[in-house]
Amino acid sequence: MKIKYSILIVLLSFSSLQLMAQEFLVKQGWSYYVEPYVMFPNMSGKTALGNLPEMDVDVKSNQIFDNLQFGAMLYFEASNEKWSLNSDLLYMDIGQAVKGNALISSGDLTAKQLGWELAGLYKVKPWLEVGVGGLLNSIKLELDINRNNIGGGTTNIKKETTKTWIDPMLIAVFKNTPGKKFIYTVRGEIGGFGIGSQFAWQMQAYAGYRFSKLFEIKGGYRIISLDYDTGNGADYFLYNVDTSGPVIKFGFHF
Repeated sequence: MKIKYSILIVLLSFSSLQLMAQEFLVKQGWSYYVEPYVMFPNMSGKTALGNLPEMDVDVKSNQIFDNLQFGAMLYFEASNEKWSLNSDLLYMDIGQAVKGNALISSGDLTAKQLGWELAGLYKVKPWLEVGVGGLLNSIKLELDINRNNIGGGTTNIKKETTKTWIDPMLIAVFKNTPGKKFIYTVRGEIGGFGIGSQFAWQMQAYAGYRFSKLFEIKGGYRIISLDYDTGNGADYFLYNVDTSGPVIKFGFHF
């Protein structure tokens, strides 16, 4: 009889350990999230190359498809109970006509912008994550302008330059607790600090609905601000541009 009880106790203990192990693995296990998205950006600010005069960048969201040659955006996240690792990739190839002024008769400006951020966040609360990241920026400016001559006429000038730098970023993310159908996320970042950009910041705010364990849709608004300059004289490069606009995101949980 004692043997039967002993066997029963062993079996119950083994079952309990299995349940505890399964619960631990679920809590400690990693989940994955992939999110392609579309941004309809406004771009405003100033750029400059070498000794050429500064040029205004002014592309409205209702003009973006007239000027956008190519664009791709993808967000990826791996997370567990305490940590979140994420990657955010954004690439845009935008061209616009240069507005004429006293120095420039006409011309075209093309900006190819790659932004790739890798970040690690710690879950302080179910609704709050804080962490650090590195934002890789690679900007290629191509300029083809007709410059006014003092005695009359114009001179055609073509110039292109690519600059790549990394901005350290401090990040805070506010979101609703897991398991909700209606979802929201607010993400704020500041960085640069003269290491890359003189100053860089981002703000994102989204709300949406989770239709199933697999799929959700969010919409909102994003602002990316970069104030970067380097070099002098013929090597001078300025990119002081704010990119902002509505965003639609399609999320897949794994």
